[in-house]
Amino acid sequence: MEPQPLIERNLLPVLRETLRSLRVVILNGSRQSGKTTVARQVAGEGSYISLDDQAVLSAAKSDPVSLLRNRPAPVVIDEVQRAGEPLVLAVKRAVDGNRAPGQFLLTGSADFLTVPTISESLAGRAALLQLHTLSQGEIEGHREAFLDKLVRDPGSAPGRDSDLELGDYLERLCLGGFPEVHNIPPHLRNTWFGSHIDTVILRDVADLTGARRVGELPRLLESLAARTANELVMSKVHNEIGLESISAHLQMMHLVHQLRPWSRNLTSRAKRHPKVYISDTGLAAHLMGVSADSMVRPPHIGLGQLMETFVVNELVKQSSWLDRSLGSTGLFHYRDRNGLEADLIVSLPDGRIAAVGVKASAVAGAKDRANLEKLRDLLGDQFAQGIVFYCGSHALDAGDRICLRPIESLWQP
Repeated sequence: MEPQPLIERNLLPVLRETLRSLRVVILNGSRQSGKTTVARQVAGEGSYISLDDQAVLSAAKSDPVSLLRNRPAPVVIDEVQRAGEPLVLAVKRAVDGNRAPGQFLLTGSADFLTVPTISESLAGRAALLQLHTLSQGEIEGHREAFLDKLVRDPGSAPGRDSDLELGDYLERLCLGGFPEVHNIPPHLRNTWFGSHIDTVILRDVADLTGARRVGELPRLLESLAARTANELVMSKVHNEIGLESISAHLQMMHLVHQLRPWSRNLTSRAKRHPKVYISDTGLAAHLMGVSADSMVRPPHIGLGQLMETFVVNELVKQSSWLDRSLGSTGLFHYRDRNGLEADLIVSLPDGRIAAVGVKASAVAGAKDRANLEKLRDLLGDQFAQGIVFYCGSHALDAGDRICLRPIESLWQP
């Protein structure tokens, strides 16, 4: 079998630029998201250290200073969470004695700031970057700029007509973005996803946390997959399946992520529930036991949730390489006590917002625009643009800052 061509990751230019400015860069991301491949692209000869190697891991725990000595920068330490605090403290001592940028690139399959065996955050010395699974643009070989263009010109929503239909989107959704899944036959994908869950949960979480009930995490993950794109009320999840203290481990390992609620009132925002999403729709489809064929005929009850997760995840990925010089941009969800909601809120640098709705069908009518129109009327000048992403063909304007865009608009070059 011929080797697969290397997929250029859109985060790579951001990573290289950050290494030129800061002493340490921490690259977070789930296992099999492509961190090692990216790290090897910036590592110098003799500067790559993998802690998945047991002998190297032992050295990192027993004598981390010697392990790091006399290596050309940037020194890449892959899966840094496995060695814990001693290695991180050795990195801290090294960069405190030498303030030159680009000394270390640390990668981790667990969120560096939430790993229980690491208390040193490297604050003031390090930048945190997130590598997600492959975006649709990366799969097609180009850098998406939908979010970038929306931030630069909030009154517009880039996009044009599309030839993709519902079945095409479902195929993409169920395939997901793990690079390895794109290189194996379709009939082996469910086997791969099952093994991935076992590796992350039964090995990585157990090693890092020692959680006594870690074997029950797959059941919790399935429960969250059934709730993807819904508000997360953990008390309901805990009451349903009896797990309380270990749910945070799934977010630590980048299997799920959350969108915080948006509100003009910060106190009100803090009281509301976040929305939970499975971080990869291929994994979500596996957990829900669905396929592209099973969802398209007849429409599956979870279709809307998965399509919203697909759109939200693509925008989250684009936010990871967004030009930070444009100002602060945030992604949220919105729902008020009267039921007015938007699937996604983009908080723009100029203080305005763009509101997004997602429709998992080829037709979007007045009813699908209604919430965005109500939100526009409520917010007035603070409302920059409302966008309904749908599975239809045409990019349409619906009047006064409301438009319809094919979902493919998110990654059209």
